[in-house]
Amino acid sequence: MSSVRKTETIPQWKQEEVDELVDFIDSYASVGVVGMAGIPSKQLQSMRRDLHGSAELRMSRNTLVTRALEEVNQGVEELTQYVNGQVALIGTNDNPFGLFQQLEASKTPAPINAGEVAPNDIVIPEGDTGVDPGPFVGELQTIGAAARIQEGSIQVTEDSKVLEEGEVVDDDLANVLTELGIEPKEVGLDLKGVYSEGVLFEPDELEIDVEEYRADIQSAAAAARNLSINAEYPTAQTAGSLIAKAAGDAKAVGLFAEIESPDVVPDLISKADAQLRAVATQVEDEDALPEELQGVEAAPAPTEESAADEETEEEQADEEEAAEESDDTDEDEDGDGGEGLGEMFG
Repeated sequence: MSSVRKTETIPQWKQEEVDELVDFIDSYASVGVVGMAGIPSKQLQSMRRDLHGSAELRMSRNTLVTRALEEVNQGVEELTQYVNGQVALIGTNDNPFGLFQQLEASKTPAPINAGEVAPNDIVIPEGDTGVDPGPFVGELQTIGAAARIQEGSIQVTEDSKVLEEGEVVDDDLANVLTELGIEPKEVGLDLKGVYSEGVLFEPDELEIDVEEYRADIQSAAAAARNLSINAEYPTAQTAGSLIAKAAGDAKAVGLFAEIESPDVVPDLISKADAQLRAVATQVEDEDALPEELQGVEAAPAPTEESAADEETEEEQADEEEAAEESDDTDEDEDGDGGEGLGEMFG
C-alpha cells in the first residue's frame, strides 16, 4: 500500500507577502521581533513616525512572518521563537544596543486596566490627592492606602504599596488609579529579540548602563596607557610621552653632572646663582659682600627633581593633547553612519 504525499498549496497573495517579508529581512543589518500588545493605534502611528529614518516596522500574520524567517535562514530563523501574540518585525542598520535604547526611550506612561498584571510594585505616594472629602477616602482605604481627611481634602499620609509586581489589578484599584491620574505601566514597542551579524541578542543582554560602560572603557584605556609608559613600550599614543620622559631624565642627568650642554646651561647658571645667594645669606657682615649681593635672599636651586617636575608637566600636557585628539576621533566616528562605540552610545 503506497502513501500519497500531500503538498501544501500557498495562495498567491500569501506567497507575495512572504516574498516581501524576505526582502524586508534581507535589507537590514539587524532584524528583531517587537511586541505591540496594548499599544493604542494613535500611539503606534506616532512611534512609527519617530522611528522613521532609523528603523522600520513591518506587521503581518505570524504564520507568514515565521515562514519568511525560515526561508531566509542564515541564523535569523532563531527569531521564530518570539513570534507569538501581537508582534511585528523591526529592521535597522543601527546596532542592537542602539535599537534597544531607542525603543526604551520611546516608551510612555499609561494607565493600567482591571485584569492586567502589574509590571512593577504599584505605590500611591504620600500627599494631598486634591479630592474633596467624600466616599473616595473609603475607596483608598479599601485598596490598602493610608488615607484620611485632613485640611479640607483627602490626603495619603504615607507612601502606600497597594499591589505587588506580578499581581492582577482589580476594578477597585483601577478606578482609584484613574481618579488619581497614576499611570503605573509603560506602553511602547517591547523588543523580544534581535539578530545581528550572526548573533541573537535578548533584552537583558542589551540593557546596559551607557555611562558606566563608557567610564569602564576610559578607565581601561588610561590603565593601558600607564602600563605602556611604565614598561617603556612605545605606541602611537604613548611615544610622545615616552620621548618627553626620556628628555626630562636626560636633562636631570646633565644638570646633576654639570654638563655644559646648550639645553642645560641656563639651568646650570640658575643653579650656580642660587648657590651663590645661599652662601651670601650665611655671611653675617653684609659689608663684606659685593654690593649686588647685599640684602639678597636665598633662591631655590634647580635640581634633578625640578627637571623631573618639568618633564611631568610636559607629559601631562601631552596626555591632555592626546585626550583631546581622542575626543575628536570619537566625534568623527559618530558621524560616520554609526560604526564603533559612537554608534553604540548614540
